[in-house]
Amino acid sequence: MADYIREPYRQFRFRVEIDGIEQAGFSECTFGESSIEPVEYREGTDPTYVSKLSGITKYGNVTLKWGITDSTDLFGWYNDVQQSGANNHRKNVSIILIDEEGNDKCRWNLIDCWPTKYTPPDFKATSSDVAIEEIEFVTHHYERAS
Repeated sequence: MADYIREPYRQFRFRVEIDGIEQAGFSECTFGESSIEPVEYREGTDPTYVSKLSGITKYGNVTLKWGITDSTDLFGWYNDVQQSGANNHRKNVSIILIDEEGNDKCRWNLIDCWPTKYTPPDFKATSSDVAIEEIEFVTHHYERAS
């Protein structure tokens, strides 16, 4: 029996690494789900049962939100894809979960990402909320590296 209780990590401490883009202060990161489609297969000699095989793996989009600053790097990435397509503008992204002491604990590597949606902030004269930008990008696949 363990001498201590393992507490789960909190979701509020994380950092994001994007090839060639320096951006700080992400307030939210939402992963799309990953799923493997089942493929049904039935042999002609078995009239009652259908076997299920693994099919195509799909990865949902990932969304990042951050308080707007002077940096235009992420919008620039979106604009590059808008102007000339994703082929020459794919980037690898890593999302790293950090524990309460500031140590990297879990890492997800997202491969061949490109932005598909950019949302500028909303403005309201009677609000004191932080203006939030949002970018959504597709990923070829992702893996949990640690």
